[in-house]
Amino acid sequence: MNFRHILRKVDAGGACALGLMWAVAASAHVFPRTQVPAAGASVSPPSEVRINFDGPLEPAFSSLTVTDASGKQVNVAKAAVDAQHQETMAVALPPLQSGHYTVHWVAVASDGHRTHGDYGFDIK
Repeated sequence: MNFRHILRKVDAGGACALGLMWAVAASAHVFPRTQVPAAGASVSPPSEVRINFDGPLEPAFSSLTVTDASGKQVNVAKAAVDAQHQETMAVALPPLQSGHYTVHWVAVASDGHRTHGDYGFDIK
C-alpha cells in the first residue's frame, strides 16, 4: 500500500466522520414546525397557544409564555408538553383583549440541547 492510497482512505474516513458529526449536531436541536396562532397572524382570541416542534421535547425544561404589548405575562397556566405527542407544547390562555401578543418559547430536546425564540400575533 503506498502513501497516496493511505491518504485517500484517511480523506474518505474523515469526510464520513465529519458528515456524521454534522448530522448529529443538526438533529440535536429542535425548532418550531407549526405555530397556532401563526407568527404574524391576526386572529380572534385563541384559547391556547400550541407549537409543534420537529423533534421530541424534554417536558421539565421546555416552556412557553405569552406576553401582552406592555410585556406582562398573560398566561396563568404553565405550558405542558403533550404526553402522546412529545414534539407538541401548549399553554392555555385566559380571555384576551384586542392587541399585540408575543409568544416566548424555550425548547429543550430530549438529548438536552436548548433552543429558544419568540414571535408575535395580533388579536382583532
